[in-house]
Amino acid sequence: MKILVYHDFPAFAKEIREKVFIEEQGFQSEFDEIDGRAAHLVAFDEAGTPVGTCRVFWNAAVGSHTLGRLAVLKAYRSRAIGSCLVKEAEKYVRSAGGKDMALHSQCQAAAFYRSLGFMEYGDVEDEQGCPHIWMRKTLEP
Repeated sequence: MKILVYHDFPAFAKEIREKVFIEEQGFQSEFDEIDGRAAHLVAFDEAGTPVGTCRVFWNAAVGSHTLGRLAVLKAYRSRAIGSCLVKEAEKYVRSAGGKDMALHSQCQAAAFYRSLGFMEYGDVEDEQGCPHIWMRKTLEP
């Protein structure tokens, strides 16, 4: 597996998010203005097929770099691709001088992020009918 960082919004990252968040999970508003300023990480399998993505951006509202829109194609789940994307995002944030990283997790995914060292904070919030919780992790130097 290979993970690349893009400073534009590559079409294959958009396609992965459409399949996971719109077609599978039923979200309506998947794309926003953040996509234009975020770094997009894309995971490729051994054949060069894009299979997972996430984005990272500076979020002034929480005072931290923020990981978002982590998505792995259904056929590629349970292969640690999501964990690898998060770890690469952490490296990216550290290289940008970041000391911590936040994310707005679907509550059903919070245990996954906890296993990677993130801790919940704040109240559960509704995002398009899906409960979400803010989480944060201090990054090791």
